[in-house]
Amino acid sequence: MQPLQCILGGAKLLCQRPASRTWRLALRAWASTCSPDSGGHPEEAKDAGGGLEAFRAKLAMGPTMQHFLQGATPVQGSRRLPDDATEDSDHYLGSLALAEAPRKVYLETYGCQMNVNDTEIAWSILQKTGYLRTSRLEEADVILLVTCSIREKAERTIWNRLRHLSALKSKRSSSRVPLRIGILGCMAERLKEKILDQEKMVDVVAGPDAYRDLPRLLAVAETGQQAANVLLSLDETYADVLPVHPSTNSTSAFVSIMRGCDNMCSYCIVPFTRGRERSRPVASILQEVQLLSDQGVKEVTLLGQNVNSYRDTSEVQFLSAAPAPLSRGFSTVYKPKPGGLSFAALLDRVSLVDPEMRIRFTSPHPKDFPDEVFQLMWERPNLCKQIHLPAQSGSTRVLEYMRRGYTREAYLELVHHIRASLPGISLSSDFIAGFCGETEDDHQQTVSLLHQVRYNVAFIFAYSMRQKTRAFHRLQDDVPLEVKLRRVKELTAVFREGAAEANAATVGRAQVVLVEGPSRRSPLDLCGRNDGNIKVIFPDVEMDDGSGLGSTVKAKPGDYVLVKISSASSQTLKGLPLHRTTLRESAAFR
Repeated sequence: MQPLQCILGGAKLLCQRPASRTWRLALRAWASTCSPDSGGHPEEAKDAGGGLEAFRAKLAMGPTMQHFLQGATPVQGSRRLPDDATEDSDHYLGSLALAEAPRKVYLETYGCQMNVNDTEIAWSILQKTGYLRTSRLEEADVILLVTCSIREKAERTIWNRLRHLSALKSKRSSSRVPLRIGILGCMAERLKEKILDQEKMVDVVAGPDAYRDLPRLLAVAETGQQAANVLLSLDETYADVLPVHPSTNSTSAFVSIMRGCDNMCSYCIVPFTRGRERSRPVASILQEVQLLSDQGVKEVTLLGQNVNSYRDTSEVQFLSAAPAPLSRGFSTVYKPKPGGLSFAALLDRVSLVDPEMRIRFTSPHPKDFPDEVFQLMWERPNLCKQIHLPAQSGSTRVLEYMRRGYTREAYLELVHHIRASLPGISLSSDFIAGFCGETEDDHQQTVSLLHQVRYNVAFIFAYSMRQKTRAFHRLQDDVPLEVKLRRVKELTAVFREGAAEANAATVGRAQVVLVEGPSRRSPLDLCGRNDGNIKVIFPDVEMDDGSGLGSTVKAKPGDYVLVKISSASSQTLKGLPLHRTTLRESAAFR
């Protein structure tokens, strides 16, 4: 029997052609229920006693899809569908996969925080269909890698990991169920053909918009066949899927508010791996934030590829809202989008859920920063005074090649405006070294920008050409690797110099620190982060509990502590704890 390729629910499956005799018998049985006598036909039933209504009643009592599935010749090595299985595809395939015993799944995450959130969504879906999660690779029956395609190095890491897992799979004891391996996320979307057809290392491939399909894909994999669903969606936000966060004791969590991106920067693969931009309904976001607050989480980061272009159009009353204006001097490759609840309105509502919960957001685009956002951040003590402002380059010429929609001058004007609106703001940024056509003069302009802005945090990477992007089709990756690496090193040195100066300005001042836990380097110290998202280390000692009664206490994870900074480096602050506090009480120290 030859395998048959088919499409089921948007997924490419490899399945077996059903036995023709079984289907003929099932169809004959169906026909026999459609007339009063066993040899009748559906047409005859219409004229028999009862007419059309009787015909419909007999149809309702006739065989279902179960009769076809139960009677079909099973694929070698597969298990028969349980007699009490329902007709819902997700349910009966889930039962098929877990008929003998619950499978244990091991999830491994690579890349950005969006992938961390995707892992939590995937696990939420699998958990509801009976899977168990394990943190031990050797126990796993299913291994799923949530992958990243943003740079070539990330993909090389995944390929190396797959080779290791393939070896593990081949050594699997015959007494255990076969090990199944799956690739999820951006790499699944970008390299589906190579993963499935060329390398043949995996059993399941699921793109970022196909996590609901995982139980069915894994059920197909149980039969020994490969299964894939990499279709991108125009509306999938997983709004009704509550992510399962890994630890109920964590002080912080990430909440996805939107998926995809419409900016089409020439270097970026995201629009091709995560699809078009769409926003999650505000009601769903507020529900998740409230749940996290009830669990004791003290810091939430709102996530999106272009988080500040959020616009919820899920309710009629939101559609009449005026579109948020772009930052002055910025443009887009797409037309203005009318209506929708804005990012500023979302921030307003989220910040009111729990005034003692810090709110951050990442990653924004500089073009989508109306003054309403800055005003809210100044007014609300729980909206952190920290903004990620990706520059990518300090050269207007390179920015144009990148299709960023702004000049160096417009970017610097925005920086000055932000610092005037939010004194003491902490700024972070992204930079790409060695983009197509970048000259030494272009590089020096980026060096100059780093000197001028003095970021608190920066992420600097050598350019990596990605297929499907505009740069891949229109530009030439003409900067040698050794030059890229040298430029990364130079930019990093300049950044650290500026960050050390910026952090040194906090010495002698009091900072509100959210305690995360013990310091990794010393069990005698605690570690946390200040409002600007800078790591702060301080001794784990008794301190005033902040009640005003003179009582003392040791800080624990989730506490806010007022710390007087005594020293600073480019990445870390150190200080002495003064007393435990709250966000309301500490507003004067921001």
